[in-house]
Amino acid sequence: MFRRYLQFVKPYTWLIILTILIGILKFGIPLLIPLLIKYVIDDVIGSHTMSLADKKDALLRVLLIFGFIFTVIRPPVEYYRQYLAQWTSNKILYDIRKKLYRHLQALSVRFYANNKVGEVISRVINDVESTKDFIVTGLMNVWLDLVTIIIALAIMWTMDAKLTLVSLIIFPFYIFSVYYFFGNLRKLTRRRSQSLAEVQGFLHERVQGMTVIKSFAIEENENERFNKRNMNFLTKATEHAKWNAKSFAVINTVTDIGPLLVVGFGAYFVINDGMTVGSLAAFIAYLDRLYGPLRRLVSSSTTLTQSLASMDRMFQLFDEPYDIVDKPGAKAMTIEHGGITFEQVGFKYNEDESEVLRHVSLDIESGQTVAFVGMSGGGKSTMISLIPRFYDVTSGRILIDGRPIDAYTIASLRSQIGMVMQDNILFSESIRENILLGKPDATEDEMIYAAKLANAHDFIMSLPAGYDTEVGERGVKLSGGQKQRVAIARVFLKNPPILILDEATSALDLESEAVIQEALEILSQDRTTVIVAHRLSTITHADKIVVVQNGEIVETGTHQELMQNESHYYNLYTIQHLEG
Repeated sequence: MFRRYLQFVKPYTWLIILTILIGILKFGIPLLIPLLIKYVIDDVIGSHTMSLADKKDALLRVLLIFGFIFTVIRPPVEYYRQYLAQWTSNKILYDIRKKLYRHLQALSVRFYANNKVGEVISRVINDVESTKDFIVTGLMNVWLDLVTIIIALAIMWTMDAKLTLVSLIIFPFYIFSVYYFFGNLRKLTRRRSQSLAEVQGFLHERVQGMTVIKSFAIEENENERFNKRNMNFLTKATEHAKWNAKSFAVINTVTDIGPLLVVGFGAYFVINDGMTVGSLAAFIAYLDRLYGPLRRLVSSSTTLTQSLASMDRMFQLFDEPYDIVDKPGAKAMTIEHGGITFEQVGFKYNEDESEVLRHVSLDIESGQTVAFVGMSGGGKSTMISLIPRFYDVTSGRILIDGRPIDAYTIASLRSQIGMVMQDNILFSESIRENILLGKPDATEDEMIYAAKLANAHDFIMSLPAGYDTEVGERGVKLSGGQKQRVAIARVFLKNPPILILDEATSALDLESEAVIQEALEILSQDRTTVIVAHRLSTITHADKIVVVQNGEIVETGTHQELMQNESHYYNLYTIQHLEG
């Protein structure tokens, strides 16, 4: 895991080394203070050879020197150390999120069907951010604290070797305490992070579905469900905090005993004339420089444990396999005609589940409009999701222009298929940016022409900011019909040879449906069009109607042919006609 993370760190190795060197200077400057104390006590105040005036001059000189160091030299050192540490760590996190987002886009629809959006977001935001501590603390601060300890011990050794050994008595107890307590902390931290992600995932879903909660007046019920997850997080956080508090209590006790031993032995050495008062004072001052970093190392251990747990979760996301990948030899090819063929296609969503489609064979000729109809759950939407390879078939194959679809690269295949869904997602940006998703490099005239073809231009121009109107999250500021027309406009702009319409008008009122239907008829001209329809009255014009039932094709023909057969389609159409 460390090696994998260091791949992101490697491009910034020299910046980290520079930050550490500046940090050594930053932490090294305060190590001069005990030497100042020793000099003032022993060589100035305790001098028997200097006059009062000389003592004042010596004191003034040394204070001016140290004043210069701490007011002129140290501030820029502190600034650049902090700035470089933060800039480097933030740039590494930028690289991680950039690669992680690219990875998320390559994951299949199956992954997003099986994972909560909130938990995925938690890993990309919270867990990646937590790994920052590995850079700042693990790769920078820990080394600085270790260097500070070594320098402090070296100076203390030159002052009094015996007293230095006394100050080291606590080190074995310190090391054992760290080893004992922090061995279990990583597991507790991972559990805490997972429970927090569950809270975030629950919140994300409920915030998106707040209108459902309000419409059913189930606020109290949802409060109880949230409280269960919130309480689970509280329990895990409390377990983590309890173990963390125990570790700090023991380790701080150990490091507090050290100064008592040094003061006791140091006083004994002074009384027996083996040590000057200034040296003892300086030695005690160095204890803070010694035990301070030790305590910070404990705090760093806690921080690093949290960081490692987050790193685990981050790499778990990185390790999610790609279900849909370019097959060896796949090429970026152009769809010339748009004929689609299903050859004995079978499909199931997961290995341990039953087949959703069985032995499906169908020819869709170039330029034809073909409609899939049938009862809900029959497999219609599954069939169309296989065409752009949102999923791969379990058996059989699908061909476009006589070539298996896995012979195309995924990017070239999907770039030539336009889709209008029942619930089209609009991003919370401007209408302009949403339409340009169909062709990001399109000109203004091309975009407006596409909007006109989709019967969207007039309503867009009536909005306060026209094409620059922000549509809100998922297009919440637009009506259902307006959202559909924007979605159709971006497909017009894309101008693909194959068009897929998945119940594109089923959720609209009759007036909106008529406007949308007109735009769709224009859109489907001169291209292969596959329609999944609930309202059979909207597909009577189709060249071929395919009735799908229980994962199989049970009937095929034109509207007139199927009505004459008086079978599955006839029954569906008659029921809808009577309901109408």
